[in-house]
Amino acid sequence: MAYPSRTRVGIVGAGPAGLLLARQLHRQGIDCVVLESRDRAYVEQRQRAGILEQGTVDALLEAGAADRLQREGLPHDGIELRFAGRAHRVDFPSLTGGRRVWVYAQTEVVKDLIALQLQEGPPLLFEAQAHAVEGADTDTPVIRYTHAGREHTLTCDWVVGCDGYHGVTRRAAPERTLSTYERVYPYSWFGILADAPPAYDELIYAHSGRGFALASMRSPQVSRLYLQVPNGTDPDGWSDERIWDELDTRLAAAGTRPLNRGPITARSVLPMRSSVTEPMRYGRVLLAGDAAHIVPPTGAKGLNLAAADVTVLARAFGHLAATGSTDLLDAYSDTCLRRVWRAEHFSWFMTTTLHTDPAQSPFDTRLQLSQLDRVATSPHAAAELAANYAGLPVG
Repeated sequence: MAYPSRTRVGIVGAGPAGLLLARQLHRQGIDCVVLESRDRAYVEQRQRAGILEQGTVDALLEAGAADRLQREGLPHDGIELRFAGRAHRVDFPSLTGGRRVWVYAQTEVVKDLIALQLQEGPPLLFEAQAHAVEGADTDTPVIRYTHAGREHTLTCDWVVGCDGYHGVTRRAAPERTLSTYERVYPYSWFGILADAPPAYDELIYAHSGRGFALASMRSPQVSRLYLQVPNGTDPDGWSDERIWDELDTRLAAAGTRPLNRGPITARSVLPMRSSVTEPMRYGRVLLAGDAAHIVPPTGAKGLNLAAADVTVLARAFGHLAATGSTDLLDAYSDTCLRRVWRAEHFSWFMTTTLHTDPAQSPFDTRLQLSQLDRVATSPHAAAELAANYAGLPVG
């Protein structure tokens, strides 16, 4: 095969951020190449988020990548909070001027974007292991990668790192030029997929003395559910019956019904942490998505922050192509970080309000319940939660 040796934008990582950016650039006629270290099957099966903000859906629509989303995605107009034996619904449209969210798994977003990428271009190379980004502070940074056992170089005008926290692009900047702020939480999420119809039409977030629980979904036939567990929990150490019993206990509230049970088809434990790297740019290398920031999943912000990052980037590259000005690229990091820190705060708020820290006192628990009661009784508090959950403006 012929390997590209030169491109305007080299994108490392074919997750939703890298693929969406490639699609947005392609629609503007801007040359780019995507390099992905894993094979296609792995990328398409990688289980991650399933909640899309209004802005993410709008970006996919604008990129011509939302046909199946519009047919199969599940629009949600709210969430339910359960605490102290009570259930309270937060209605998004009435509190946000009509905005909502969609349930549509990251695996499906990625499949849609890969299909378009392979059908229409630009180039996408799977099993292309990037091992260095050199010359980040020059006008022509170079990505060195291996594909099919051979080493190659890709010379770029710009490099965008969508390859995660441990990716090669983060190492392109001297350590002293980046600052990383982190928080590690004292609990994890035990997540399962089950062949069982969801018992509820919307997501249920539950605070209980036994820990947090979340009832979500992947489709009308598949439930996605989570339990708060101690860090280091072995997912195979729980029987199916124990999982279902614990979920029903934590999700219980007056007037509610138990979950629909079915075969558990996948299980995993996800540690909870937050991380932000500043700035999100060094020279001609720009970081996006998990390469720049990580949020705990409680606020459903990970994929959505990544989509917001690359939407800002695509506009900046379009502005450069149209005017020759790098003004928007120069402002990229500051523009995104304002939204990133608000999303980090919201994710922290949802996490610390709904989870029970093993070391917390009864006083701390009463504070949590007071905050949840405030959301249930104050339109202003509910509106703040709804605005953040449905997604703040991009850019």
